[in-house]
Amino acid sequence: MNQEDALDFEQALGRLEQIVAEMDAGDLSLDAALALFQEGMALRKQCSERLKTAEAVVEQYLEDNLDAEGGDTA
Repeated sequence: MNQEDALDFEQALGRLEQIVAEMDAGDLSLDAALALFQEGMALRKQCSERLKTAEAVVEQYLEDNLDAEGGDTA
């Protein structure tokens, strides 16, 4: 498991914000900027996947509850 996988959503988002701030400062070497960019892209992917998972859980919950109440999903 790499470092990004060990972070929860809020920690990953916070780290992503730090990376953006460091890159915006503009005082990085090309190698440092590239390393931060790669870390940021991995964190972005992780956050996106976690949001999709959370959205699916909420949608399933709502669907199950609407079906149980006899409502429609539209």
